[in-house]
Amino acid sequence: MSALIEVQNLTLKFKTDEGLITAVEDVSFSLSKGEVMGLVGESGSGKSVTAKALMNLNASNAVYTPESKITLHTDNGPVDVLSLKKPSEQKIIRGGAISMIFQEPMASFAPAISIGKQMIEQLQLHGDMSRKQAREISVEMLDRVGISDAAKRIDQYAFELSGGMRQRAMIAMALSTSPALLIADEPTTALDVTIQAQVIDLMKDLVNEFHMGIIFITHDLGVVAQTADRVNVMYLGRLIEEGPVREVIRNAKHPYTQGLLAALPKLEDLDAPLTPVPGDIPSPLDRPPGCVFHTRCSKVVGPECSSVMPQERRVADDHDVACHIYNPELVGQ
Repeated sequence: MSALIEVQNLTLKFKTDEGLITAVEDVSFSLSKGEVMGLVGESGSGKSVTAKALMNLNASNAVYTPESKITLHTDNGPVDVLSLKKPSEQKIIRGGAISMIFQEPMASFAPAISIGKQMIEQLQLHGDMSRKQAREISVEMLDRVGISDAAKRIDQYAFELSGGMRQRAMIAMALSTSPALLIADEPTTALDVTIQAQVIDLMKDLVNEFHMGIIFITHDLGVVAQTADRVNVMYLGRLIEEGPVREVIRNAKHPYTQGLLAALPKLEDLDAPLTPVPGDIPSPLDRPPGCVFHTRCSKVVGPECSSVMPQERRVADDHDVACHIYNPELVGQ
């Protein structure tokens, strides 16, 4: 299957008073149409920064290395995302071919403007249509995501809707421009479990109906197991494990991925204590040398862990991991 978007050697740093701070380091992945990819890691792992790079949404103090490349494949040919500078050029990646939904819709909807007015404005910005046509499309999309009485709801404000309704409205707004790629940044975190399940089911239906690609950003491997085809695990700006979601969850290889899975509640033993990953994720200002996880790892195999960056190795069919444990020269295999 041909790639919808390709990320190659993405390294992103931010200019600060303390100097250049590395947020994402040498990240590469691709996503095809109709595929859902989970991007997993703790807060501070670089998930959202990576996703924002796909839409050129990072702050003006962001610096991309010359090797960094993001290619969006459209019907009109490939688009070099990082070369787009003017607002007119960036329409293709900001609400055009790519849309994004966020963790908290109230932070994304303008509180003093009705939801419908914001949806209509977006459609007219990205397409040649009348206000009436834009309104009809908006009502239809609100109805498709399960908002009852959409023709009435469209004139309401975000604060008049429940949390689940607001999230559905945000999904409707993101989908109204018919994007090829939808980026969902922790879209279920602020919702109760019943609404979470509804949003997850909705996103599955959307993939089947629109055949779009989805990047689902979360810290919860349990959510990824329900939604994704593939999973990429990030830690301190680096991809450390990637592969088919069932393979990675059933046969996790990296100690960090194993730690995330161990931290999940066990339904078969509700009295069992949770097992958190020991320690805290380091500050980007104090980035460890070698393997970025070695300061919290219980399976250090030698001094190389604290001095040499591990390279990705194939450990199973389409399953890669960056860990010295799987270096035969170090473990004597």
